[in-house]
Amino acid sequence: MRKSKTLAKWKNQQPAKFCALQHYVPSFIKHAAAFGYDCIWLDLEHRAFDDREVQSLLTMSHLHDIDVMVRPSTLEKSKLYRYLEDGAAGLMIPLVSDAEKAQNLVNAVKFPPLGDRGIDGAGLDCGFMVDFQEQENFDYTNLVNQETFLVVQIETPAAVENIEEIASVKGVDALFIGIGDLGLRYKHVENPNTLDEVDVIISQAAKKYGIHWGRPIRNEDDAKRALELSCRIFPFAGDFGLIMDGLRDRAKQLGQIFGE
Repeated sequence: MRKSKTLAKWKNQQPAKFCALQHYVPSFIKHAAAFGYDCIWLDLEHRAFDDREVQSLLTMSHLHDIDVMVRPSTLEKSKLYRYLEDGAAGLMIPLVSDAEKAQNLVNAVKFPPLGDRGIDGAGLDCGFMVDFQEQENFDYTNLVNQETFLVVQIETPAAVENIEEIASVKGVDALFIGIGDLGLRYKHVENPNTLDEVDVIISQAAKKYGIHWGRPIRNEDDAKRALELSCRIFPFAGDFGLIMDGLRDRAKQLGQIFGE
């Protein structure tokens, strides 16, 4: 069974390098692995992928030894753990505002005794059943619980208020602040926390319960501040931003060449 690079970093109290993929670009998998990223955040919440495209990208992630964290567009239990069967190293679930939802997610994606995930063993995560046959006393379910991770997104004022209860749910591995959604919702409440204050609140809850936390990283100074707060999930760069930046820079260069 493939071992998670992200979890290896977290176990050593080190930050993991994340980048985002929002389109079906198979070469991105190789490039991210080659340049030292630990994990690719594959966004199915806001972008359209079909199941075969996701399976293809996950297979490539195993070929190039890089984690993929899927943010799904569904909470359907069997669909969630099928991403793990297909080779995802982790899942990130949006809009988790209370402990009940967090526990339901643990039940969906963790095997007993942590959760209630259904067992198959014939997916990529188990070498399409070959691992069972080649390794004596192969403890598939325990290894899966150890080598896959569940990240819940903190994106509402209620989630911040309930953070102690959410962070205490056994089987939740990390908290991730969705600064866009949280910032949007804070515009509609009185006396909201600042996002800097939320960083501190979430980092303290993560430390208290022995789990990890992260959020989008905007620039180098922002990364340094997050690191001081023991942030362990560092999404920095992605296909969408890189394409925009690259096209903008090249168009500007051509404009200068053309004397525009």
